[in-house]
Amino acid sequence: MHRILIIEDNPGIADTVREHLAAEGYEAAVAPTAAEGLADARANPPTVIILDLMLPDLPGETVLRTLRAEAAPAAVLILSAKNDEMSKVTGFRVGADDYLTKPFGILELLARVDNLVRRARAGGLPQDVVRFGAIEITPAARRITMHGEDVDLRPREYDLLLALVRRPGQAWSRRELLDTVWGYDPSIESRTVDWHIAELRRKVEPDPTNPRHLLTVRKVGYRFEYGDV
Repeated sequence: MHRILIIEDNPGIADTVREHLAAEGYEAAVAPTAAEGLADARANPPTVIILDLMLPDLPGETVLRTLRAEAAPAAVLILSAKNDEMSKVTGFRVGADDYLTKPFGILELLARVDNLVRRARAGGLPQDVVRFGAIEITPAARRITMHGEDVDLRPREYDLLLALVRRPGQAWSRRELLDTVWGYDPSIESRTVDWHIAELRRKVEPDPTNPRHLLTVRKVGYRFEYGDV
């Protein structure tokens, strides 16, 4: 049974979500504070964490940064009343796997949780070490190796690769990648993404001219695939 942890201080929302998840066959637990949520996640690692951003003791972003720094394997779905673009971009930049704004439909929430659980089963969520081909990524250490040797990536290259790896199979537009990795800045050109992808391919693809992992999506942007291992 997959375990879902709800870190939410509104008891009405938390209990409603817990009851519906339980009805769908999930083991669901509630933590009303950041401290309790972190303690629960460490003691009983869940498959998915549903995280409110406005908690009484710490911001949800701090909770998420802590989880990612500790290389917690759970997928994180942010559930927040913050519906502006920058809040969403910040959430994804610090490690969220999905973002849903309040008010929300319970059926949509359940569908998003189901999707994250399916990805976890398929190995599509970041673990302590993420592997594809000869590459290993250790998110907690911001370290990447190929055939056991360190790969020298610039910070933006690493952040771009990790953003793509955390959502395998998803087609990203250049603007979405710019917003997620660089933060919203209209002065940054979309070609910046192309240059960084070209450099990543040179460093992590066995054959940069025939990439297996960092794929071009015609007229859209890019996507990551695990490819042959």
